[in-house]
Amino acid sequence: MKLLIIEDEPALRESMQTYLEQQGFVCEAVSEFRAGLQKVRQYNYDCVIIDINLPYGSGLDIVKELKAIEAKAGIIITSARTSLEDKLAGLELGSDDYLTKPFHLSELSARIQAIIRRRNFSGSKAISFHEIRLEPDAQRVSVHNKGLDLTEKEYRLLEYFIANQRRVLTKAAIATHVWGDEYEQVSNYDFIYTHIKNLRKKLIDAGAADYIKTVHGVGYRFTDN
Repeated sequence: MKLLIIEDEPALRESMQTYLEQQGFVCEAVSEFRAGLQKVRQYNYDCVIIDINLPYGSGLDIVKELKAIEAKAGIIITSARTSLEDKLAGLELGSDDYLTKPFHLSELSARIQAIIRRRNFSGSKAISFHEIRLEPDAQRVSVHNKGLDLTEKEYRLLEYFIANQRRVLTKAAIATHVWGDEYEQVSNYDFIYTHIKNLRKKLIDAGAADYIKTVHGVGYRFTDN
């Protein structure tokens, strides 16, 4: 997944880029309006994170440009402004989400994942991966049309895997997405192995193929090849 960060605060821009790259994203970052506008005109991104207040222009005009060229990228507006008018302006122009500074980097990552997931699933009420079917609204799972009983964490793991199918997911990215901030800086991810082991067993016992592949030293990939 390829991201573009348009942020003029050097420390925040660098921390965002470093953190999101650790989550497995490919990130480009620029510091001002003109460079951001050039990037969105020349390249395709899965998500663009745009500060409203930028040197030489407004981030809202970049949102307008993304919509004018019918870019497929998700859009997150960030700003220190807290007024309802600014938030509504960004959303009315077509941005998918709005984050008020300061924010946790794990929250930004979760918002990006949610946007990409919605776009990948195209608003579908049900999501299928071969014999596995998920119903996100009800958090139901079935294999070969038979219901499968999963814990909340197992369901979120499976949904995250299918949303990012065939992509290598680091253990840190999985921990942050499924368990939240409290596991953001842990040094040992053995607890993830236990949950994935249980999820894999339930899927296989229900008749699904073994799609969860270990990428040694990195994390996991959910794939059919």
